[in-house]
Amino acid sequence: MTSQVSSTAEQADGAVVAEQRPPLPGAGQDGASGPSPEGGQQAEAKEVRKLDRVIIRFAGDSGDGMQLTGDRFTSETASFGNDLSTLPNFPAEIRAPAGTLPGVSSFQLHFADHDILTPGDAPNVLVAMNPAALKANIADVPRGAEIIVNTDEFTKRAMQKVGYAQSPLEDGSLDGFSVHPVPLTTLTVEALKEFDLSRKDAGRSKNMFALGLLSWMYHRPTEGTEKFLKSKFAKKPDIMAANIAAFRAGWNFGETTEDFAVSYEVAPAASAFPTGTYRNISGNLALSYGLVAAGQQARLPLYLGSYPITPASDILHELSKHKNFGVRTFQAEDEIAGIGAALGAAFGGSLAVTTTSGPGVALKSETIGLAVSLELPLLIVDIQRGGPSTGLPTKTEQADLLQAMYGRNGEAPVPVVAPQTPADCFDAAIEAARIALEYRTPVFLLSDGYLANGSEPWRVPETDSLPDLRTPFATGPNHTQEDGTEVFWPYKRDPETLARPWAVPGTAGLEHRIGGIEKQDGTGNISYDPANHEFMVRTRQAKIDGIEVPDIEVDDPSGGARLLVLGWGSTYGPITAAVRRLRTDGEYVAQAHLRHLNPFPKNLGEILKRYDKVVIPEMNLGQLASLIRAKYLVDAQSFTQVTGLPFKAEQLATALKEALDG
Repeated sequence: MTSQVSSTAEQADGAVVAEQRPPLPGAGQDGASGPSPEGGQQAEAKEVRKLDRVIIRFAGDSGDGMQLTGDRFTSETASFGNDLSTLPNFPAEIRAPAGTLPGVSSFQLHFADHDILTPGDAPNVLVAMNPAALKANIADVPRGAEIIVNTDEFTKRAMQKVGYAQSPLEDGSLDGFSVHPVPLTTLTVEALKEFDLSRKDAGRSKNMFALGLLSWMYHRPTEGTEKFLKSKFAKKPDIMAANIAAFRAGWNFGETTEDFAVSYEVAPAASAFPTGTYRNISGNLALSYGLVAAGQQARLPLYLGSYPITPASDILHELSKHKNFGVRTFQAEDEIAGIGAALGAAFGGSLAVTTTSGPGVALKSETIGLAVSLELPLLIVDIQRGGPSTGLPTKTEQADLLQAMYGRNGEAPVPVVAPQTPADCFDAAIEAARIALEYRTPVFLLSDGYLANGSEPWRVPETDSLPDLRTPFATGPNHTQEDGTEVFWPYKRDPETLARPWAVPGTAGLEHRIGGIEKQDGTGNISYDPANHEFMVRTRQAKIDGIEVPDIEVDDPSGGARLLVLGWGSTYGPITAAVRRLRTDGEYVAQAHLRHLNPFPKNLGEILKRYDKVVIPEMNLGQLASLIRAKYLVDAQSFTQVTGLPFKAEQLATALKEALDG
């Protein structure tokens, strides 16, 4: 979904006003019906409060459709023009037992009338579809926040499943919150009574009722959701009509019930963005589009050899839709076959990609080493998740950095690039492709589950602004022997990049050896000569060390900061939000964020020495900090967590304040 925004729009002024809103337009059409104002009369005007930002969390069973509900609310929020950031959080089990804590799925959305960076530390509104959802999330909800509870699910048996001895709706434990008890299931079934559905089937639409209620509550557009439902259930008209009816019923319930006396407006964030065409995008989708764009800019077919793995599978799903752009996708029988096929495609002249997560990287490591030896362009996309082993398949972590740097036998250096936001995954994919093609090397692209599944507004770029990635293939001999004979040397290097020529199989006269045994410099013949091996090892390292990457930029507006916060990857949002909080409090803090982790930017060492203290927040046990200490002999301090969740801004701000005062 795209929308046009202007950078001159005004922000909300914070005033509280009251306005009259009619029932949802179109209610009663297309075979749908829902609650209407009592007695058929127009509802009395309700107070409308203007807010600058809101954090909402939908939570329920993994079968309650919380991710779909959150996605739809996010899409409408994006089309309205708010800045936003999301945090989907779902269980690892394919289908955990209903009503249990391990089966709780949630979706958090932070949207605002100004520039925001994170999904928010704590929800202002929690929608809890059952006791498990309430218990799993209540600790994150601050006092005074609103909680919408589906009372139909608070049966004795359901509460016992999660350890409630008595109902939290009655024991006073929620007295500090603004609780809205709503029989969502009953209301949904009542709204759908004219449809030929069982109570169980009708009850499945309760997420659409909740979505309608929240859409009324926060003045979200509705046309997009109805259009989505019509498309999704086009082949099941009864289900389509029932879901639309439930959605409208929820909207009208908010308008007519006395329990919701106030609704809220959050103005568009147009002033936070440059003028352009924007759409809501997740990290995996942005990465997929970046790969397609890289293939187009390189004038090469894009080949993905992959094996499905959480949280990387969405890239395979998305790229399979784009055959019209010369994209070929191969779902292999295992991780090794996936990267083997991709490396073969690289040898054949394609822009080759393999996607995976940490466990898959371990399986692919031998073939990555082969790609280092063959010196072919190959993108290894690692969507990091919690480990070790299977670990936390659906939770985020940044713990594959050292694996990407060193997880191969022998000296096998590989460039490493990391995006910092969901939208930035597009640019990072293009940058990784640039390095791979120009320097003829495999490249790691380290995203993670937080970026992959999270979403934010993305400004659709103009195609003429994208870099030209065209890389010439070898077409003829490149070396003249002492006797004057012209031959092709597959390892004769470009003097600037040290890249070897890329010779596509089948090109006449360019036959050359391929394989993992050490090559002789220039000729590419098999060589066991000690001096040649040392030369080749050092040359491959020099090629990576010599990759041209932009200097790292430091955000230090005061110029007087003595503390530098250095981050990489998905910590960008929480770090930036924390630094903003400290600066608002009058503290001097500098911030820098790494996209290129191998090689590091050439000015990084000089920048590190400017500051008395360097703090590196990471979602691991200090992997970047270890690299920084070793390379630059800087006493960098680590601030780490491995909870499977991103940092909270307040948490980081507190830690940085302690570092400032220490």
